[in-house]
Amino acid sequence: MMDTIFLSEVKVQTKLGVPDWERMVEQTIILDIEIGYDLSLACKSDDVHDTIDYGLVVNRVRETLKENSFKLVEALAEHVCQLILAEFKAIDVKVKVAKPAILPGLKALGVIIQRSSKNT
Repeated sequence: MMDTIFLSEVKVQTKLGVPDWERMVEQTIILDIEIGYDLSLACKSDDVHDTIDYGLVVNRVRETLKENSFKLVEALAEHVCQLILAEFKAIDVKVKVAKPAILPGLKALGVIIQRSSKNT
């Protein structure tokens, strides 16, 4: 059985972009994260130790994206997926990375990737 913890529209600061000048200053990106996990024990115990603490996930993602810079949204999404799989023992992770208002007349651009602990 697999359940999903979701984190919607998480705003983070990072340095992202292909041209060097674009990575000189932090910019806001928006993440949607879905974490596959067996929540059946937490549903019965009502204990945070039986689930993934989403506050810790958000803090860790913000910390790692502040420390790193990326040229591609694809690389950033992969980095977040691997972090959550490794550090939080998720079954699988789906990450949507949106870079808002980067081009005139475009609300956002980005990618959605999904990774499984079976494939890491």
